[in-house]
Amino acid sequence: MKFNYVIGFIGFILLQWSCSNSISYSEEFMNKTAGKYLYNADNLMHVYYKDGVLFLRWKGGEIKPVALSENEFFVPDMYQKLQFVTHPETGKQYISILPESGEGKITYDYLKVPDDFKTPSMHLRARNYEEALEGYLAIKEKDSLSPFINQWEINKLGYEYLRSQNYDDAISVFELNAALHPESLNVFDSLAEAYLKKGDSLNAYKNFKKAYASNNRNKKALRYLEVYESQQKERPLD
Repeated sequence: MKFNYVIGFIGFILLQWSCSNSISYSEEFMNKTAGKYLYNADNLMHVYYKDGVLFLRWKGGEIKPVALSENEFFVPDMYQKLQFVTHPETGKQYISILPESGEGKITYDYLKVPDDFKTPSMHLRARNYEEALEGYLAIKEKDSLSPFINQWEINKLGYEYLRSQNYDDAISVFELNAALHPESLNVFDSLAEAYLKKGDSLNAYKNFKKAYASNNRNKKALRYLEVYESQQKERPLD
């Protein structure tokens, strides 16, 4: 029974696909619906039209949905049927997921955002570190276990800068990670290493001290603290 349903559904989609190019969108409708939609806390979905045909850009790829009507379309990559809706109270534009049964309340799933909107990771790549941190902290407040605030992924970017000797950006990324994950055993060690590479021994010392305080098995941090403090004792007084 389920097999027959799947075959029937695929047949329906293929039929709609063959007819999708015949749907004519008004200029007003295209202007209203084209733009960026917030797919999740750190990813956007772009809606646009080429020669009057609906397209999506999602997860780095261009998708041509199956147009079911002017306002409804099916996206095979998501296996979802979607529609454009306007919130009756706020007047904001959304993309809504249509239930498989075709029944149920309208949901407001993907909010349309301004064209200049950037997610936290987009700000991070653009080196807008304050804006990136603000966005990541907002994500953390809602979900402290969100995969979008993974400290190892952020640290990876910091080490890319460090390997290319771009010390200021490495420090900025590690500082962001430390602000986002102040209880981590790793972030202050990375920040200290970046300061050390830059030649800032004092800030290297301060952050190795934090790293050792959070993990007293950190031998690298301990060695640096011992050497630095020894050198300070041996330094002649002015």
